[in-house]
Amino acid sequence: MNTTLKKIGRLIRLPLNASYANKRLAEYHSKPRNLEEVLDWAMTFGGGGYMRVKTQQIRSEITRLAEAVRELKPKTILEIGTASGGTSLIWSTLATERVITCDIQDMTHQTKLFSRFPPPGSNCKVSLLSGNSHDPGFKTRVANELKGDKVDFLFIDGDHTERGVTQDYLDYREFVRSGGLIAFHDIVENQPLVTNQVYHLWKHLNNSPFATEFVDNPDQCGFGIGILRVPEEGASALPNP
Repeated sequence: MNTTLKKIGRLIRLPLNASYANKRLAEYHSKPRNLEEVLDWAMTFGGGGYMRVKTQQIRSEITRLAEAVRELKPKTILEIGTASGGTSLIWSTLATERVITCDIQDMTHQTKLFSRFPPPGSNCKVSLLSGNSHDPGFKTRVANELKGDKVDFLFIDGDHTERGVTQDYLDYREFVRSGGLIAFHDIVENQPLVTNQVYHLWKHLNNSPFATEFVDNPDQCGFGIGILRVPEEGASALPNP
């Protein structure tokens, strides 16, 4: 479908899709949710167009990652690659102060919905930043949002080309505190798209003593999550590509 026609169709359906998404979010917030329930909702929230919320993850992998992030007792989480906001929903439950989620697509229509992801009573604020994470000005915008604070967890799930994911790693790792985590999605070698090249970066990082990975099946096509824990010396001690 022509991109312009697709956008027009989404705008026409936006009020209906927003109404559905708001009802789903109200149901989600109708009672406290444990982590397993949050993951269920992130994978099945549904909806359409700009109001679609879903995470493209293998359940066992995202569960292990979410548990590792929860152990950090995170205040602030930074995400490169919002997509349909499923992981943003998860991080908004775990972070106590801030979730900053970034995407190259214009996220204007999703802002109001996603900003209400944190559960009732939470002090967490969700900020959506639209733009190219590789632009120096975009990194400055992230720094301005953080106001000198460090993040507890950085999730890199944006540009999947080898060059793109490497640049995101080198550009944004400095924002992660000592003892914090950096995670990469789609690290397995066998991928459905030739542009999914995260493996080429991960094979270098995985030799580090700070690295671990969550892969459901070594023979799977796509997915896989790689983790780096920032040592006490800080990001300067992390492996380079």
